Amino acid sequence: MAVIIQVEHITTYKYANPVTFGEHRVIFLPSGSYYGRILDYSLETNLPSQKIWIVDTLANNVAFVTFSEPAAELIFTCRFRLASYGSRGIDNFPLRPRAKHIPVQYTPDEWIDLAPFLRPHADDPDGTVAAWAKSFTIEDQDDTRQVLQQMMDTIRDTFTYEAREAEGTQPPEQTLATKKGTCRDYAWLMIEALRRLGFACRFVTGYLYDSALDGGADGMVGSGTTHAWLQVYLPGAGWLSYDPTNRITEGFDLIRVATVRHPGQAMPLIGTWSGVAQDYLGMTVSVSVRKLAAIPNFD
Repeated sequence: MAVIIQVEHITTYKYANPVTFGEHRVIFLPSGSYYGRILDYSLETNLPSQKIWIVDTLANNVAFVTFSEPAAELIFTCRFRLASYGSRGIDNFPLRPRAKHIPVQYTPDEWIDLAPFLRPHADDPDGTVAAWAKSFTIEDQDDTRQVLQQMMDTIRDTFTYEAREAEGTQPPEQTLATKKGTCRDYAWLMIEALRRLGFACRFVTGYLYDSALDGGADGMVGSGTTHAWLQVYLPGAGWLSYDPTNRITEGFDLIRVATVRHPGQAMPLIGTWSGVAQDYLGMTVSVSVRKLAAIPNFD
């Protein structure tokens, strides 16, 4: 079965007086894979612009947008329709024996390819993140499935989701100390903890489909905006999704847009402008994720 999903992402910048704009980088369009196919997409701006699309070093679709005239308002409207086949969780794959227990044994070729995702990126000055990670392996607990599930469950059940307007991601030790954060903070903590156990992990940004916002009854945290989670590479299964914010590992709810080594590489929209600092009035973001149809045996 395929589910047809439509995403609309509108970002509006407002200024008190006309300002000039530098180059903007936009990441909103998913890459195709066995569990998703782009049906159509568009990137529109309220001002005349030139757009250049590239595929970056991590195989993400990226658009660079430039403008030739000043304005007091800048609007980006990004849309796409996706045929999603859903993602599968760990129990749907025959893990290689070398992936069933911690530490996972990667082949030499896998080590070369996965090295950037194996190496911790964030500092852990007092070792609290490493100690927390190791707490999931005490008493000879080395079953890969159980450790991944238990870490995700611990974040979901004992941390408090706290929406934050400010951009950026908290250091993992701060999220661990306060037990509060956003989806990106949760994902980043779990990534850095798992890397310290020898797992290859990457940060994922995208969208979350929530039936409660589409006329259904279920409600999920972090929906109605961009969302963040992580993927873990396990031999025999490949890259598997783990969303500690909503305890999701499979299905149609996670719509992947980009995968990166660290959150700083995954800003959906970033750019520059020139003018008086006091002219900046703010930014608003509107995201809509809707299910249009479910089609059996879509091809």
